Amino acid sequence: MEKKSIARNYAFMFIMLGAMTAGAITGWINPRVTDAEGNVISAGATVLKPLGTVFINMMFCIVVPMVFASISSAVANMQSRKRAGKIMGVTVGTFVITGAIAAVIMYVLMVLFPPVLTPWNALPSEEIGSYATMSELIVNFFTAEDFVGLLSRRAMLPLIVFSLLFGFSVNLNGGKDTLVGKFLEDLANVMLRFVKIVTYYAPIAFFGFFADLVATYGSQITEAYARAMVVYYPLCFVYIFTAWPLFAWFGGGKDGPKIMFRHITKPAVVSLGTCSSVATIPTNMEEAADTGIRKDVSDMVLPLGATMHMDGSCFSCVLKIAFVFGVFGIPFSGVGMLVKVVLVAVLSSVGMSGVPGGGYIGEYIICSIFFPQQMDVAFPILVVIGNLVDPPATMINAAGDYVTCYIVSRFVDGKDWLQKALRK
Repeated sequence: MEKKSIARNYAFMFIMLGAMTAGAITGWINPRVTDAEGNVISAGATVLKPLGTVFINMMFCIVVPMVFASISSAVANMQSRKRAGKIMGVTVGTFVITGAIAAVIMYVLMVLFPPVLTPWNALPSEEIGSYATMSELIVNFFTAEDFVGLLSRRAMLPLIVFSLLFGFSVNLNGGKDTLVGKFLEDLANVMLRFVKIVTYYAPIAFFGFFADLVATYGSQITEAYARAMVVYYPLCFVYIFTAWPLFAWFGGGKDGPKIMFRHITKPAVVSLGTCSSVATIPTNMEEAADTGIRKDVSDMVLPLGATMHMDGSCFSCVLKIAFVFGVFGIPFSGVGMLVKVVLVAVLSSVGMSGVPGGGYIGEYIICSIFFPQQMDVAFPILVVIGNLVDPPATMINAAGDYVTCYIVSRFVDGKDWLQKALRK
């Protein structure tokens, strides 16, 4: 891969990180000053907060039509309903199970090593509002009280379900050749470009976000983000050298780990260089063919994996939730909390990763369930974490698609599929 290509693909991320750094420095130099009673004497860099608020408000306006158009269009325009049911079922099941495993691992680490030790300025937890009970969470996963309720950014999960069902209905009524199918596809393309336009403003917005956060909360910001990265980055590489060999052994037998490591380097490098799961599909296809994985398996697993296999994103989702819980001083422990966090991590990462701007939508889902009353504070914090963890998360997501082919092949072609392929 050419160095210029890598630099180009990472250019925007570098600009974002530069804007965050510049904002942090501005906030550090010009902090908010208060007297003993908490009255503001000098606003400092907090006056820059509106720069970020404009971005948040614009994203709030985009999110509902974007989710509806993207998901409905993808389902409505499926070319064939005669898919290989067994491959599809095993593939999706594998994605969900490995995502849940990743979420549980990160949850345990967050309980043992919380990223935020002290609440930022001791914000009272009652300002946040209570998060949903288990029964309410299940109901809210699938439904809203009425159609108008779907038009709110606070109803992301019911909107996803509605969009899926709407897309299936269009597909059954003629799919991409119908007027509705064409409209959805065109609307999805328009929203993709809309998001791209708004994203150009993101560096300015995040300059304002960080200037305000650091001016308000000071050194707590740097310490908390540093603790989060110290946990996340090593975990990704430990996962590569422990979970992946186990998956390869389970899927391909005793030769699986050795063959997997022989072919995994190129997809890993491409995913890091492009910072894109979709861009890694051709390389994954090539390595799958060289391994002896059946074409019908790789043709389904790898494209689906680029949009649904998100173990690295499940890691980051749990990290984000734990981080903001710490910021607001909310306890982060217990079996009930574990179940809620894992459900949200799997759904927001596995279910939403293929949607344009899906990372941002994942943040909305987290906020709408856990922090509905403090979305303006929680959202920028979550997005910043997402930017910091993006490269290793993409590598876990994209290169892991190739490893998933081993598991699917075992169930579709038998336990000895790899041995048969090696004998050819």
